Amino acid sequence: MASMTLVVVSGGLAAWLVAQMVGPGVFQDHMERAEHEPGSVAAHALEAFVSSGAVTLSAALGAAVLTSVVTGLLVSRRVASSLGNMAAVAAQVAAGRFDVRVEAPQIGSEFDGLAATINAMAERLGQNETMRKRLMSDIAHELRTPVATIAGYLDALDDGVETLSPQTTEVLRDQASRLTRLANDLGAVMKAESGTMALDLVPVHPQELVGASAESARARYESRRVALVTDVQPGTEWVVADRDRLGQVLGNLLDNALRHTPAGGVVRLTAQRHGGRAVRFVVADTGKGIDSEHLPYVFERFYRIDTARDRGHGGSGIGLAIVRALVVAHGGAVSAFSGGVGKGATFVVDLPARPVGPRWHAFSRPH
Repeated sequence: MASMTLVVVSGGLAAWLVAQMVGPGVFQDHMERAEHEPGSVAAHALEAFVSSGAVTLSAALGAAVLTSVVTGLLVSRRVASSLGNMAAVAAQVAAGRFDVRVEAPQIGSEFDGLAATINAMAERLGQNETMRKRLMSDIAHELRTPVATIAGYLDALDDGVETLSPQTTEVLRDQASRLTRLANDLGAVMKAESGTMALDLVPVHPQELVGASAESARARYESRRVALVTDVQPGTEWVVADRDRLGQVLGNLLDNALRHTPAGGVVRLTAQRHGGRAVRFVVADTGKGIDSEHLPYVFERFYRIDTARDRGHGGSGIGLAIVRALVVAHGGAVSAFSGGVGKGATFVVDLPARPVGPRWHAFSRPH
């Protein structure tokens, strides 16, 4: 609209200027020549007016058309150049070059917005490509150890170096279980992140979730001599959730806390109201803690640091990624906090709260 207005204004201004410069001169010249010719003054004035008007209009229209064409060409070239640059960058992004960017053409908010969108798309695709490469590398690394172990034992059995003893069977079974766990966890996180996971959403009270998760993990905690403490704040509202999937979230957080809490430590699982419209689940441990520089990345798949989630603790490396994906699928948010190395870690899950009413109790009752 601004470009078209500029063309119209330029053409009109050119016509007015030409009319001011040409019209009076033509009229005066015609009147001076009429003094020496027969006829009335009115007739000569009319003829002079018509003649000067025709000349003036022709010149003005010619100048307006020329100015409009020049202005339109300049504007269209600027627009075409900007679109060409955007198309070239988009083609490079499509070819796999995610480091290219479009400079803002500054010819309108729409074009600047389009340039910013293309740049954001390129940046996001670059991040996804980096994560994809890292994911493939990490998966290959995860598969290498159990596959090599199984292949090594099988070769030893074929060569007669090893016998199929209970110890050998246990090692093979552990490595096979590790592969199965990795495959299941990858499938779970991919389904949750893609939105294809079906959730059986029903009203459920946090007391039920906390109690079931703690009971399921109690034996593992006792064997590691780590205390597990639970607490549900009175008046905590219900949530609408998939019992199994949300139980998986709390279970993964409890397993993660157990792996990084030494014997004699304490892990607390609590639930409480938060802000009047949310229910907050908290898993806090007195374990090794997490350095602040690693906190933003602990929910990434296979992200490992020395003070958390290393292969030596037996996890698949994507337990927290599953937690984040499932919480987001429930419309909630998850975050991690730590005072630093040696100061424990806290994981917080916030889910939308639902009002308590008679019809909710018909579906589920807290244990």
